[in-house]
Amino acid sequence: MPRPNSRESIFRLHPHQKSVFDSPARFRVLVAGRRFGKTHLALIEMLHSSQVSGRTIWYVGPSYRQAKRIAWHRLKSLTRPFWSKPPSETDLSIQTTFGSTLAIRGADRPDSLRGDGLDFVVLDEFASMRPEAWAEVLFPSLADKHGRALFISTPKGRNHLHDYFEHAKTDADWAAFQFTTAQGGIVDSAEIALAARQLSLECYRQEFEAEFTNVGENRAYYAFSSAKNVYPKEFDYYLPLIWAIDFNVNPMCMLLMQRSGDNVYVFDEIIIQPDANTERACQAFLTRVRPYYINNPRPIFVEVYGDASGHQRRTAGSATDWTLIRNFFSRTKPHFSPSIRAITSNPPVRDRVNCVNSRLQNALGEPAIFIDPKCRELIRDLEEVAWALDSSGQPRSDLNKSDRARTHSSDALGYYIAQAFPLRSLCGHNNSGRLF
Repeated sequence: MPRPNSRESIFRLHPHQKSVFDSPARFRVLVAGRRFGKTHLALIEMLHSSQVSGRTIWYVGPSYRQAKRIAWHRLKSLTRPFWSKPPSETDLSIQTTFGSTLAIRGADRPDSLRGDGLDFVVLDEFASMRPEAWAEVLFPSLADKHGRALFISTPKGRNHLHDYFEHAKTDADWAAFQFTTAQGGIVDSAEIALAARQLSLECYRQEFEAEFTNVGENRAYYAFSSAKNVYPKEFDYYLPLIWAIDFNVNPMCMLLMQRSGDNVYVFDEIIIQPDANTERACQAFLTRVRPYYINNPRPIFVEVYGDASGHQRRTAGSATDWTLIRNFFSRTKPHFSPSIRAITSNPPVRDRVNCVNSRLQNALGEPAIFIDPKCRELIRDLEEVAWALDSSGQPRSDLNKSDRARTHSSDALGYYIAQAFPLRSLCGHNNSGRLF
């Protein structure tokens, strides 16, 4: 069926969005940076496609919950003048005055998508979607109506999105598009420059330049470089001491750090095994920092960071780990002035790892974490820790813990970095554009 004339659209698109909209290809793959306007383009395409009676049109996200959060309210707002009756909040579907149906679906349960013949489908954030949802369910659903599909996503390593993007370059029924965040014209240049300073090089290239990098592949701390991040450092009496703890039992790993401006210096690590507990950790800390406080006329200011599970976990006796830390400092008041930074919940693992990568090297190649060579376990973590893989060999959102010695030192580092340098959400936009 020929596509309706794009000039009939009453909705404004920027030139790169319009180039995708105008493409006659049956299957289109749009790879673009964050805040390019991918979802807005998709919703306009859905409404435009609905102008023919009897059509069934779906927006499919990686999960039902995510699809509803991203698109449902925006789809209702965009289509409100064309409702034939109020939308179904149970089925997340809209009947239009054109006689067509628009619906929101999730790909987390592919079998639930079976049975409907489709005229047009949008697969949003396809890189995070289970690939069988397309190959085994959605593609066959388009067959009897010769339906069309729009894949939109930011890259996530070289996974199935990369495969379809490359295929789209060579197949006559397909078309491939790739645009940066800046090309969308929505996010202003100052915000993009801020992201370049805040994010690691690989993460910036993926999220803002829409490049297929090794982000999302197996190595977790891809931004670590021994040439840039390993640097001898001694304790500085003029700076506060940072004590970061991973409340694991075997081993229990702790880092001693200091911060100068935006730079973080890891100058020592403490590893306790076997049979570690928080009381032993406190004693080991006291022994290790004794040279710093013994001849110091003033208490050492100490910032303490660690795992939120310390509020519930009890590695010794009936008191929680964080309670034991507070009791320890109450007994050592002459030597320390503590500030306990005990978060109540840990950030998602990927967010924490991204925070560390962004400080190891930002998009300009500038390191902000420096690790003394004697911190061997932390260095090994940053070199070796990998993402766990699912049954199809794709990285999951948790770390591979098959080696019991790994992840704990880097976790301790991450608990501090994620609190001290959280990644700020992108919010800037040009006055001349809309942020969709």
